[in-house]
Amino acid sequence: MKKSIALLKDILSSIQIDHEVSDIRTCVYWTAVTSMRCGLASTMAAFLPLQEGNQVKSAGELLPTGAKTLAELSFSDHILEAAIGIAAINSLLQIDESLCVDLNAADEISAMGQGKRIAIIGHFPFVKKLRQVAQDLWVFELPGRARPGDLIGKEIENLLPQADVVAITSTTLINHTLGSILSHVKSDAYKIMLGPSTPLSPVLFDYGIDTVSGSIVVNRDQVLDCISQGANFRQVKGIRKVTMRRKM
Repeated sequence: MKKSIALLKDILSSIQIDHEVSDIRTCVYWTAVTSMRCGLASTMAAFLPLQEGNQVKSAGELLPTGAKTLAELSFSDHILEAAIGIAAINSLLQIDESLCVDLNAADEISAMGQGKRIAIIGHFPFVKKLRQVAQDLWVFELPGRARPGDLIGKEIENLLPQADVVAITSTTLINHTLGSILSHVKSDAYKIMLGPSTPLSPVLFDYGIDTVSGSIVVNRDQVLDCISQGANFRQVKGIRKVTMRRKM
């Protein structure tokens, strides 16, 4: 957890501007914060505890606020607060598009993982496709979310150090598990963070990530309409999928 929080603090420290937040949406699949731009993060609703208690301590009173203040919620142990915080970070990032290419994460992983051992943290729709190109493919999921063939529990400690290519869902920034995952990854493995929650920030490169693959909202109103109406990510319109690589 400490490494995940340190990374988020470093990303926030790298942001030299602030902007008033005009909108916050916590929808069933996606959370959005609008400030300088529209930032997204997974709501992770399946992981919200089914118990009494406030999932967002100041719900209904978060506005008005600046995006940098709201982004501090990313440090929270509460999943929904952390999701709002990550979305706020993504709403403020000044993205260096010279580092970005229009490339889906699935294509990047497939190209880098030809004939190699690939580990995926989080089950993605392209898993079946990757099985056709990988020497070995291990998909790790949390209990209650695993699909047939996925691995849970202690297998990650035994298999993850063997992987040549490791793809890590950006929801590990929301539940603060990124540090523990990276501790099992060998130093020369090709590491990619992916998903719409991914901050397109070069700070991730300082923590050993080689490539970040996320999305840029190009039509805010279209995105907000989609997520407010229950769209999963494949249904969301108004985004651009991009991949940012570390400069060599």
